[in-house]
Amino acid sequence: MRFPSPLVPARLLRRYKRFLADCVLDDGREVTAHCPNPGAMLGLKDDGVRIWLLPNSDPKKKLKFGWRLVELEGGHFAGIDAGLPNLLVKEALAEDRIEALKGYSVIKPEQRYGDEKSRIDFLLSEPGRPDAYVEVKNCHLRRDGDWAEFPDCVTARGAKHLRELARIAEQGGRAVMLYVVQRTDCTRFRLAPDLDPAYALAFDAARAAGVEILCHGTDISPGGITLTNPLPVDPKPQALPG
Repeated sequence: MRFPSPLVPARLLRRYKRFLADCVLDDGREVTAHCPNPGAMLGLKDDGVRIWLLPNSDPKKKLKFGWRLVELEGGHFAGIDAGLPNLLVKEALAEDRIEALKGYSVIKPEQRYGDEKSRIDFLLSEPGRPDAYVEVKNCHLRRDGDWAEFPDCVTARGAKHLRELARIAEQGGRAVMLYVVQRTDCTRFRLAPDLDPAYALAFDAARAAGVEILCHGTDISPGGITLTNPLPVDPKPQALPG
């Protein structure tokens, strides 16, 4: 997926009120950019970090820049747009590029399901096959080695989605949790149970109920972001002992 216009580099001055970021462009201008991420963004919002902004000329938008990337050490990048993984997965599903989810001709986003009146990110259908319920989560936390971790803060909504998927699996349906790692310096995936113990418990219960756990990496540059290869998921129970 290509960005609609070239990104411009900047330095982060501060991120505040969850959705705002003050930045200084390379020409010295200070601007306020929209931050499309309500999460903690641990390790990605340090003052002075080099970032990349998407400019826009829409007169209806008050902010003329949107924060999209963080430049990491070693030529790596992290994407910070929490809504982008759904678009990446939609593109990859349409092109039949996700091996574990190939062969579905009908792809319906945002479908209601379950007892808690949730919306599944994608409902996949194909004659002669059970429907696949696919939930997508954005992941860009890295604290140790090449491990990507999720979540970066407490997510009661995420635990609810796991419970709904577990019910689907227990009823004999196909339920899939797909984590999209929006950073290029990670090669494997696990949870962060110290940051959200309840989510880790829900994850273990969902996996035991038959929910399929998938994880894919991304190729990221100032030109665009693409869903790439599957990443291995830690097979061990993820909840903290006791």
